[in-house]
Amino acid sequence: MIYNYNIGIGWASSGVEYAQSYRAKVLRNINKPAKFIFTDMFPRDNLIDMTRNIGFKDEEIIWLYTFFTDYSPEPVTYTLDDLKQSVTKPFTFDREGKTGRMVFRGNNNYFKIYFVNANQDFVHRVEMVSEGCLIRKDYFMSGRIFTEYYAPLDGKAHLYQRRFFNHDGSVAYEEIIDDDVVMYKFKDKLICSKEELIGYMTSKLSLTDQDIIIIDRATGQAQSILENAGAARVGVVIHADHFSEGATNDDNILWNNYYEYTFSMNRHIDFYITATEKQRTLLIEQFEKYLNVSPNVYTIPVGSLSKLRKPEAQRKKHSFITASRLATEKHVDWLVAAVVEAHKDVPDITLDIYGKGGAENDLRTQIEKLNATTYIRLMGQQDLREIYKKYEAYLSASTSEGFGLTLMEAIGSGLPIIGFDVRYGNQTFIDEGKNGYKLPYATGMERGRRQGKMVEAIKRLCLEDDMDAMSRYSYKKAEKYLASEVEKKWKDLVEMK
Repeated sequence: MIYNYNIGIGWASSGVEYAQSYRAKVLRNINKPAKFIFTDMFPRDNLIDMTRNIGFKDEEIIWLYTFFTDYSPEPVTYTLDDLKQSVTKPFTFDREGKTGRMVFRGNNNYFKIYFVNANQDFVHRVEMVSEGCLIRKDYFMSGRIFTEYYAPLDGKAHLYQRRFFNHDGSVAYEEIIDDDVVMYKFKDKLICSKEELIGYMTSKLSLTDQDIIIIDRATGQAQSILENAGAARVGVVIHADHFSEGATNDDNILWNNYYEYTFSMNRHIDFYITATEKQRTLLIEQFEKYLNVSPNVYTIPVGSLSKLRKPEAQRKKHSFITASRLATEKHVDWLVAAVVEAHKDVPDITLDIYGKGGAENDLRTQIEKLNATTYIRLMGQQDLREIYKKYEAYLSASTSEGFGLTLMEAIGSGLPIIGFDVRYGNQTFIDEGKNGYKLPYATGMERGRRQGKMVEAIKRLCLEDDMDAMSRYSYKKAEKYLASEVEKKWKDLVEMK
């Protein structure tokens, strides 16, 4: 079995979760069973809804908190009727969209009910309020999976305990909480930290030399995983730039804090995986120079293409696409500003922005202030596999990509790309002048110069005489990312002894 360790997941997931989702498909295709372990608490949404959303199978998911119960992660099927039948006191009920209220006699006594969606009666959680004070929250899948207990402290509801249940309602274990200090109480064991709980879970997997552990996120859990890995082989996936260039010199290197621990524990790591050959080469050189070791590092793309996608109709002229989490570090606002400037000379230019995230409202405001709503659109989160091919080119303003799944998907649909000349994705997917343009970039680069280079490249691409040649080059470059090629790399790695 291949156990893949992550921490959290959301509706607007990061590249790490999408990389895991791609890996799950690859491992299915080569008949290598895998589990994906999530160790975060998910108080607002049901885990399995979010894992299904990006393509995981339910049976592939392990959640730390249900691992010690007889529940497995599953969709919510507990209904409003189930809840009503469990209530013995008279109440009135009303509902608006995804929330409802059961109001009881007395002074400010009620249940606030959170439904999975606005159209069905499946209950994700219930907050219980007595005399205006939150005292308890129940969480459900097919039944109650855990309960949180609260007490008023300094005018706020203070969480002090969780109980996790089996299907028959018996308590599987408890979590005692005192601010950041937690303790887990089992019938035969007391565990004094969450990291120790993760280690306990790992020990219960009964790992052998036939198993593989892959650590996708190490923070707060890598040590306990390594201590309990037993005879299993352990690998670490490098999802981002692994060091700080500005703080590195001939004598010292500053590792990315997400990877520093697993790098220092290299003698316990059987292999590292980078997404690009450029990063693999650099990582090996740095390990040899600064740590005097030669680790096993393999290049395996974090994604793959099921096929090359060709347009059924003519691509829309001067149409650009970008896709990412709408987060400030993706600098989508730079693209908006550049396209608005290019629009002065290319009046039929368009930019469609796909994705969700915290920067969405700021982007909407920016587009409206620049009077660009007729040619720059926010398109939300969508499955883009059949969408890229409708556009003429792809834009990226990210200044750091460990790989860049959207870049891979873009060339798989024959799109040229404009992006900054930064490690590692743009340097991997863009060959200057052949399928796009790499723009100079340095930290602290003057804004006008940076934007000027972007505008110049956009206009240059719009005037390109042979876009078909650029498209053909992208298709050719994408061939090495076809699923069959990536599957072979994974097969070779997992079968290696």
